[in-house]
Amino acid sequence: MSAPQRAMTKAEDPAPAPSRRTTFLTLAIFAGLMVVLYLIRDILFPFVFAGVLAYVCTPLIDWLARRTRAPRWIFAILVLVLLMGIAALIGWLGIPPLIKQVTHAGGNLEGSLEGMLRQFIGNGTINLLGTPVNARDLAHNIIQGLQHLLSNDARVMTLLGYGFAGMFGFILCWVLLGYLLVAGSRTGDQLFWLIPPTHRDFAHRVWRDLHNVLWRYFVGVALVVIYASTAAYIGLGLILDIHHAVFLALISGLLEVIPVIGPFASATIAGLVAVQQATSAWNIVEYIMYAVALRVSIDEFFGPIVLGRAAYLPPVLVMFCFLAGGILYGIVGVVIAVPFALSIKATLAELYRDPEAVPH
Repeated sequence: MSAPQRAMTKAEDPAPAPSRRTTFLTLAIFAGLMVVLYLIRDILFPFVFAGVLAYVCTPLIDWLARRTRAPRWIFAILVLVLLMGIAALIGWLGIPPLIKQVTHAGGNLEGSLEGMLRQFIGNGTINLLGTPVNARDLAHNIIQGLQHLLSNDARVMTLLGYGFAGMFGFILCWVLLGYLLVAGSRTGDQLFWLIPPTHRDFAHRVWRDLHNVLWRYFVGVALVVIYASTAAYIGLGLILDIHHAVFLALISGLLEVIPVIGPFASATIAGLVAVQQATSAWNIVEYIMYAVALRVSIDEFFGPIVLGRAAYLPPVLVMFCFLAGGILYGIVGVVIAVPFALSIKATLAELYRDPEAVPH
């Protein structure tokens, strides 16, 4: 049995009140940890992605190993293969339609852009900063701007660098996930070993409370995914009658687990389909209204309320955590914002001897 599990099953003995030195040391550790995470924020995503998936899947692997009495690593590898298969299936179903839409639009990008602008401003001209322009002029100027932007060798090399880093990070995610799934709770034991022996009991109590509330939080994330898929299908399929609505809705829900990039990618894919299917400017406006309504309903209402109730945090604080995490640490900050806030809350609850702050 791992150290966190032993702590969770340990009898509730009265703990001594923490000293002022312990309180100061704990707060100093949190401050130092935030500084270190900020300095290495560019390399955190693969570790966070793999760590969250391993944390969610480890109990299932342990349960299967106990029930079958088979070696644990067998089920760890099976789960890894299953997750990779799901990712490959999503890519196989989603990438070809995306490439088709991008190729169709990019083959005559200026003409496609001109047609879309013409739906809004018609065949006439508008006065733009004192200069009369029509849809063709606007499309031509936008394409020229894009060509000028991409003609800079430094920018092209930067984009290539980001592409290479993204590919390497994607591979690293799965390698790290494999190691973490096979290691299981041993990873947590090693982390507890880093804590001085005199403070390990305190760390065990904090982890016990944090573990309970983290599971509620991840259940809340699953509910957000279900809500996003359902709402996306209602909007795309039943109201807008867009092609491939079921697939687009499923992608919209699954990509909600990747903050910022996920919603942007799903909106882009659905937007390309909507633009290609549009027969009037009103169709494009309808899609924009749908996309805005979906994001507002998830980001400002359903998400904060559900995740706040699951994590025992006020919805306003959940939104603040997402925004603050995104500003400080980017995408990784949005992912770890609420879990980090929960770890602070569990630690302070233990320091202040306030068990009601983190319900069991």
